[in-house]
Amino acid sequence: MLDTWTLLIIDDCAADRKIYRRYLLKDPHHSYQILEADCAEDGLALCQEFRCDVILLDFCLPDMSGLEFFDQLKHEIFATAVPVIMLTGRGDEEVAVQAMKQGALDYLVKQHVTSDVLQIAVRNAIKQSYLQAQLSNIQERQRLIAMTALRIRQSLNLEQILNTAVAEVQQLLKCDRVMVYKFAPDEGSKIVASSVFLGSGEDVDLIAAEAGQKKQEYRVQNVGVNNYPVPNSQSPTPDVYELGLSNYISLKEKFNTEANLVVPINISYNGDPNPHLWGLLIASHNTEEPQWHTHDAQMLYEVSVQLAIAIQQAELLAQTQAALKKEKQLNIFKSQIIATVSHECRTPLTSILAAASTLVKHGQQLDDGKQKRFQSIIEQKARYMSKLVDNMLLVNQFELDKAKFKPMPLDLLQFFSDLIDQEREAVSESHEIVFKITGNVKGFWGDRGLLQQIFINLISNAIKYSPAGGTVEFHLIGKESQVILHIKDEGIGIPMADQKNLFQSFSRGSNVDTIPGTGLGLAIAKACVELHGGNITLSSKVGQGTTFTFSLPKQHGK
Repeated sequence: MLDTWTLLIIDDCAADRKIYRRYLLKDPHHSYQILEADCAEDGLALCQEFRCDVILLDFCLPDMSGLEFFDQLKHEIFATAVPVIMLTGRGDEEVAVQAMKQGALDYLVKQHVTSDVLQIAVRNAIKQSYLQAQLSNIQERQRLIAMTALRIRQSLNLEQILNTAVAEVQQLLKCDRVMVYKFAPDEGSKIVASSVFLGSGEDVDLIAAEAGQKKQEYRVQNVGVNNYPVPNSQSPTPDVYELGLSNYISLKEKFNTEANLVVPINISYNGDPNPHLWGLLIASHNTEEPQWHTHDAQMLYEVSVQLAIAIQQAELLAQTQAALKKEKQLNIFKSQIIATVSHECRTPLTSILAAASTLVKHGQQLDDGKQKRFQSIIEQKARYMSKLVDNMLLVNQFELDKAKFKPMPLDLLQFFSDLIDQEREAVSESHEIVFKITGNVKGFWGDRGLLQQIFINLISNAIKYSPAGGTVEFHLIGKESQVILHIKDEGIGIPMADQKNLFQSFSRGSNVDTIPGTGLGLAIAKACVELHGGNITLSSKVGQGTTFTFSLPKQHGK
């Protein structure tokens, strides 16, 4: 089927108009709707009523010249140029120059006009007009995209970037809603930003309700700006696959309906030539009638490229800020280590030096009992300092994220029974350690060293902060997929104001008085619990005791 173009002939000679009509209707390449006017006034009226694709304009009209008509046409009728072919009965070069300067696309002398000459002139005018319109559209799209990109990249905050992007795209494409769908299997794939036209009665979440699949189910083609796959112009709604996505499951069924237009957000990390599928940029209309065209897809894709750049910049900034924050925390931690070591080592070193000096100077005068007492002081204080150093090194590993989790099958009943027997041998008679077991504790995989750190730090705290003695209860509860452990004491308790910071390094309760400690034990315990994939909580009342509860999955990181 031939394309139909609207053509206006303005000429006061009816015979000439009839000839031009006959020539054009014979054109094998185009079909024309031909309008006629015998004066400038009627021609202007027809231009206001119809959008003409080409105008054949006689240079000499009864009410004004063709150049005057042309000037009025440009300034009063059409905002965009309409190709005009000037016709004259004289082969005057001066007239031709004037017409071309005024903006006429071509100039024909009536005596030389034949069927072929007129058809070719009109076809060329239509072609040039079409190309000019395409160029204008591309330039306007580029201008709008540049403005959109500028607004998107004004911020380095990821949330603000995404919200700006969806709002800008909604205005750019004049659609009902726009959303950014992020693939993040660790956090769950989800809509992270959306902009909805106020008249929309449909929930944006419905579009992505069925798209809970993980990112690994998708492959990304390397599609860039220069090799953007232009959808078939015959198909007004571009296909998802043409926009850079292919998949193992039917992504088309989930997103690419007639109402939705979908493009990928691809990000390349560390110079990797293969882009990473970060997410999808989705534009949608409420109506079921297809309203998307090729230029819509191109604009949305180009915006997604700019959005990807902004996202990457925001992520790099966030990583830099996190690294600086971590560095600051490490510097504070190092200062705290130096202060703690200097403070905590001074007293035991003084005791060691005093005991050693006494043994060296007066050892021969001391009986065996006193010698053993001084030797015991040296051993006890040396062990304390060794444990302090071990704790410092362990906390430093946690701070640097260098601690290793090495799971293995453990018999928890035997494991904790052995540890409790060791504690019972070392504890004073004023303390009683009770071990309770409930449920099935078999099938547990954990790190023996880390689990021992949890137990020793919590049980030693329970004993240390119960200076008056009392019962320390250790309750092991086995569930289907996890174990829960309670360590309860009857000690001094922890003030409510101190509880929120107690799991931080070097934090201690304000009521510990002269009870020695570094404030590292609970930080170590919490880190060890988290490496097992568990969590730890506490409940406490001053003067009534404290209960620590931690739960561990039976198989984590196996």
